[in-house]
Amino acid sequence: MLKHPLFSQRQHPGLNAEQRKLLRQVSRSFDLSIRLLPAALQAPVAIGYLLARATDTVADTTALPLAERQVLLALMSQSIDSGLVHTTRTAELNRLTQAFAAQQTDPHERALMQALPQCLPLLHTLTEADQTSVRQVLRHITQGQQLDMTRFGPGLQALQTETELAHYTWLVAGCVGEFWTELYGRHLPGYSLLPQAEMMRIGREYGMGLQRLNIIRDAGADLADGRCYWPVETLAQAGVTPAMLAQATHIGHYFENTSGHDTGHADTLHALAPLYTQWLDHTQAQLADGMRYALALKPLRLRLASALPALIGARTVALLRQAGPAALNQRVKMPRHEVRALLWRIALGLGSKSVLQREFLQLSGQPQP
Repeated sequence: MLKHPLFSQRQHPGLNAEQRKLLRQVSRSFDLSIRLLPAALQAPVAIGYLLARATDTVADTTALPLAERQVLLALMSQSIDSGLVHTTRTAELNRLTQAFAAQQTDPHERALMQALPQCLPLLHTLTEADQTSVRQVLRHITQGQQLDMTRFGPGLQALQTETELAHYTWLVAGCVGEFWTELYGRHLPGYSLLPQAEMMRIGREYGMGLQRLNIIRDAGADLADGRCYWPVETLAQAGVTPAMLAQATHIGHYFENTSGHDTGHADTLHALAPLYTQWLDHTQAQLADGMRYALALKPLRLRLASALPALIGARTVALLRQAGPAALNQRVKMPRHEVRALLWRIALGLGSKSVLQREFLQLSGQPQP
């Protein structure tokens, strides 16, 4: 953590020491944003994130049988939604969760699943209104995760249309932007320079853009797992199919490791290049909405908390542009030392709007006005 008053450590209200440590382990960058939030907002956001991260772990563990994951995710969703803590169903959920945790190879995800029985009751520490908001956003997120598990069965499967993609990105991330905005309006009257309806709209776009960025960044790994989030109808415009992309990714990894080359793989990625640029442009525009959202916020720490994902996202988009479609065969991520340097620049500039706007343009690789 950066040693500066703007980024000072804050304890997450409602979480014990082990839960706070767990939150840091499963998401270092997002944990920083949560710490910047006013105390009244930290608890619902942190609790909602921990529960969403747990359901996401179940949905994404493709090495385990689909039927088992579907049963567990359904039980988790029902337990979150019902508000019941001591029931036979909860006992069954705890048993399945511990069995699932034992099969996790990632130590942090294993710890998260083991801690789920202690995390679920945290919902009851929130106000009734905040409980309703957390349950609503988790309902949307788990619906998206359940769709994922149904859609991506054995073999390579793909989304069919851009409409499906937009709906998915709203379910798992756009609704989170709406959730944050709802909490802001409830706990911090007069928090924004823009009307609440406009903040809801650009907050939704912001969340969807962050999810599109995840899809582009993780496309190679997803294809290796049989999942293609790039719609068939869009790929067809470039004469590319999901199967061609999956093969190019597989062959690309092979030749990358053996210092060879393959012209078919190169041809596929070359054909993908215009669409790849369009997707990055679309994502960049949504991140720009995110910066507009952040700059409309009046409280300084609230502005910083909301701006950080857009700033890190802008740098990631720039790195993906540099790599081109070859990013399908490599891991693209903003280095940790660059994140720390960014935080220092923001701190030295006292988190002003002009500093944040300048950083966004620079990280995006855009010329200064």
